[in-house]
Amino acid sequence: MTDQISDGASPRGPGLTPGHDDLVEAAGHPVGAGVIKPGYDPRLTNEDLAPLRNQTWSSYNFFAFWMSDVHSVGGYLTAGSLFALGLVAWQVLVALLIGIGIVYLLCNLVARPSQATGTPYPVVCRSAFGVLGANVPAIIRGLIAVAWYGIQTYLASASLVVVALKLWPGLAPWADADVHGFTGLSAVGWVAFALMWVLQALVFWKGMEAIRRFVDFCGPAVYVVMFLLAGYLVFQAGWSNIDLNLSDHVITGWAVVPVMLTAIALVVSYFSGPMLNYGDFSRYGKSFATVKRGNFLGLPVNFLVFAILVVLTAAATRPVFGELIDDPVQTVARLDSTTAVVLGALTFMIATIGINIVANFVSPAFDFSNVNPQKISWRMGGMIAAVGSVLLTPWNLYSSPDVIHYTLDTLGAFIGPLYGVLIADYFLVKKQKIDVDAMYTLSPTGKYFFRGGYNPVAIAATAVGAVLAMLLVLMGSSDVASFSWFLGAGIAFVLHWMLTRRTEPPRTPRRESSDGGRVR
Repeated sequence: MTDQISDGASPRGPGLTPGHDDLVEAAGHPVGAGVIKPGYDPRLTNEDLAPLRNQTWSSYNFFAFWMSDVHSVGGYLTAGSLFALGLVAWQVLVALLIGIGIVYLLCNLVARPSQATGTPYPVVCRSAFGVLGANVPAIIRGLIAVAWYGIQTYLASASLVVVALKLWPGLAPWADADVHGFTGLSAVGWVAFALMWVLQALVFWKGMEAIRRFVDFCGPAVYVVMFLLAGYLVFQAGWSNIDLNLSDHVITGWAVVPVMLTAIALVVSYFSGPMLNYGDFSRYGKSFATVKRGNFLGLPVNFLVFAILVVLTAAATRPVFGELIDDPVQTVARLDSTTAVVLGALTFMIATIGINIVANFVSPAFDFSNVNPQKISWRMGGMIAAVGSVLLTPWNLYSSPDVIHYTLDTLGAFIGPLYGVLIADYFLVKKQKIDVDAMYTLSPTGKYFFRGGYNPVAIAATAVGAVLAMLLVLMGSSDVASFSWFLGAGIAFVLHWMLTRRTEPPRTPRRESSDGGRVR
């Protein structure tokens, strides 16, 4: 029997004993552990990847998720780097808002299939790429998360270095990478990075519920510091001394249009990582309406306030400190009060840790676990990402505005095609209907087995989109390269849809058996 589950319904499996949820959470698994049915193949299933038993997150949880993501040091640096493009303050603000509006719409699209099925991103990908082919997007997204995890860990550790130097000025020589450094990072930087690495692993190890509570605190906490910092700097500078034209080489006339489009593309690229695997979190939502409400509050509304604070704070640094500072950690470090420096830096550090765990620890945890569910648990998947992040020397990936843009362009070139295939498949090919149980079987007659477990159409569309987008990054100008995400997503979207229509024979509707697949 075909069972259309409405928004907000939570799948529950048979044979659950009272108190099971409490045991699962106590054991440190993600909140709302999955329901494993007898017919599920163990090569595709563990309790973390199975459809959720309970979907309990409220709009505030998603709002807090985006607050932490937006308020991170990386978000501030990315917003501040837009001034280097030659835009004045109001143009930066407009570009930020248009970019985040696009992110909001795209997040709602990618959130839908996971919330409806209660499954994480790599499992939903099985319906498009095949039950085994889903490992292709899972591994790509997991490796990208490793890079972002390292970058955000480094940015959080930079806050700790500021605190250490303020409390113990004698450490200054050890904070100089040229004097006491290794692979571009100072001795103090290495200690701070290692400490941030361990702290994040401890929070992650507690499970998804502990992560949710931590993120619920992080977003609002950094808002308090940002308001105080902006207010203090504006007061010290005097409103009449604040010039919102922060670029040394302001672009005028129609020439500003392509630059603003580039800035908008950079915003989308920055959020493309958590946007792609947002299903890892939307699966916990009580309903799709709950997810959309949280996204609206956390993205357009929250980002407007954040963007205004970034512009005002950056503008006030010039009259107060005699130079433009677009790094919030360095801004805090220039304050006279030791207490203010310590509290401000620690707050930015905590906020960055929050989003790093959510966006770049949880994602590879699911992605790598999907490769071999019985041998790679959710925890082990996250720890694989944590170890890999050190090997990338992430401090070299976010060292200047030019490097930031190149890093975003490259990541966007690989993320875009994965997004395009998933959206085309779910909304145009599958018509928003997924047979949940079919995503957990390796039967050759399974709906998503395709050819040996792989869908060659989806894989080919992804490959073509990624290659062309990467060529744009390598051969195009820096401005054109900013559109790598859009090019890759668009090409993969069209190719997957068109090739599927040409190669897939029309299917006659059939009724599922009463104990068979659940279509959502």
